[in-house]
Amino acid sequence: MHVDHHDLYSEFPELRDAIDTMKAESGFFAALCARYHRLTGKVEDLEEHDMPVADFTLEDMKKERVRLKDEIYQLLMAYRIGQKHCA
Repeated sequence: MHVDHHDLYSEFPELRDAIDTMKAESGFFAALCARYHRLTGKVEDLEEHDMPVADFTLEDMKKERVRLKDEIYQLLMAYRIGQKHCA
């Protein structure tokens, strides 16, 4: 089964530098990214190995992944806006 990979660098290639900087500067952001990465790994592993799991469980995991990705994106956008105001 083909599995799409959802790592943050693939999701936000134009924000690679901001992701790296924010991970280094913010423990909260780094922890959020780590949660996203762990959850993404679990979802991809379940899909790749076609492991038996209740549909609603996998869907809940995917919804949480989207929620985390949205929160990460909002923080990245706030960081970018802050950079522009400081320049």
